[in-house]
Amino acid sequence: MDEAIGTTGLALLVIDMINTYDHEDAGLLLPSIRRVVPVLAELIGRARRADIPVIYANDNFGLWRSHHGELLATALAGLHADLIEPIRPDDESLFVVKARHSVFYETPLPYLLQQLDVGHVVLSGQVTEQCVLYSALDAHMRHLDVTVPKDAVASIHPQLASAALEMMERNMGARITTAREIGFVGGKA
Repeated sequence: MDEAIGTTGLALLVIDMINTYDHEDAGLLLPSIRRVVPVLAELIGRARRADIPVIYANDNFGLWRSHHGELLATALAGLHADLIEPIRPDDESLFVVKARHSVFYETPLPYLLQQLDVGHVVLSGQVTEQCVLYSALDAHMRHLDVTVPKDAVASIHPQLASAALEMMERNMGARITTAREIGFVGGKA
C-alpha cells in the first residue's frame, strides 16, 4: 500500500454490485465482474477493519416495493450468487437504493455523507463507463474528493471504461489508483 488515506471523512461506495446479472449486457459484463469481485472483497474487508463506512448504492431494477434485504436475497438466490457472497453487506454496512445511474441522483446519499462528515469517497463497483463515471461527476460537483481503484470497477466496454477513467482523472480531479494502493489508516470516519 503506497498511499494511506485517513479515515476522517472517508467512505467506500460499492455501486450496483448486488445484481442478478440477468440483464441485456450481462454477457459482456460478467468477465469483468469476475476479475473485480476478489479485489473488491479484499478492499471492503480492509475498509471494515479500519472502521470506514461501507455504503452500498444499488439499483432497484424498477422494483419500487423492494428494499435492500429483498434485493440481496434475490441476488443470492440467483445463478450468480458466487459473485455476491464475497462482497455481501454485513450488519454494519449502509445501503442506499437508487433508480438512475448516479448514486447521488434523487437518493439520500448526499444527506448520509453529510451526517457522516464524509468529504472523500472511494468509488467501486459497476459499471465504470456508466454509473461509476456519473457518480464521480456528481461527487465532484458536490466538492467531494474522489478516488477510483481501477481494478475494483467493472466494465461492459473496456475501451469506454479507459476513457471514463481518464475523464474522471482529468476533468474531475479523481485519483485513479489500484485497490492495493489504498491504505486505510486507523480510527473511525
